[in-house]
Amino acid sequence: MSRATHGTGRIVAAGTAAAALLGAGWLGATWMRYGRNATAHLTPDPLLDRFMPDYEVREQHQTVVAAPAETTWAAARGLDLLGSPLVRAIFRGRELLMGSRPAAGPDRSFLDEVQALGWRVLAEEPGRELVMGAVTQPWKADVEFRGLPPEEFAGFTEPGYARIAWTLAVEPIGAGRSIFRTETRVATTDPDSRRRFRRYWTLMSPGILLIRRESLRLVRREAERR
Repeated sequence: MSRATHGTGRIVAAGTAAAALLGAGWLGATWMRYGRNATAHLTPDPLLDRFMPDYEVREQHQTVVAAPAETTWAAARGLDLLGSPLVRAIFRGRELLMGSRPAAGPDRSFLDEVQALGWRVLAEEPGRELVMGAVTQPWKADVEFRGLPPEEFAGFTEPGYARIAWTLAVEPIGAGRSIFRTETRVATTDPDSRRRFRRYWTLMSPGILLIRRESLRLVRREAERR
């Protein structure tokens, strides 16, 4: 084996080891900070607070869009998340990792898709914010989502589940500009579900958060294109 090949092998091995250490560090940090949400830098959301004021996970992401709020809202409502190769790859990775069945269905918008899966609208401020919710067991290979009426969702305590609520929100910030924001909150219903979800979140949150960021990019791109 040549010296150059030897050197390349060492570089690849070192890079692989570094990636493994970074991955292990991410998983460890995610496990340790579970349930300890730093909220000082997050935008308050009174509409979401109505349904989940207390939570174990809170993730909020936002982007500035060079388009009016009504245009950004239309782009968010029509978001085609599965049109992204990155999102399809992440879903495929989950299928392989969890042993779940491949998702199949007609082409439709993200909101149409999640409602077909069982998510339910909890509240809406037309043109500004939409809150979706469901109770589920995401640690299972083939996940089912159970939508509940808004008045039942906040008080749901049946053991064995995670309550999940998330938003799409748009805020005008001046002539021709707006902010698109998405937030996800999770609360489990008993100690066993908390343990199960904590393991699931530690393992799967990198892909989930990448999907959230990809949704920002897709909405911003489509709104600015319009």
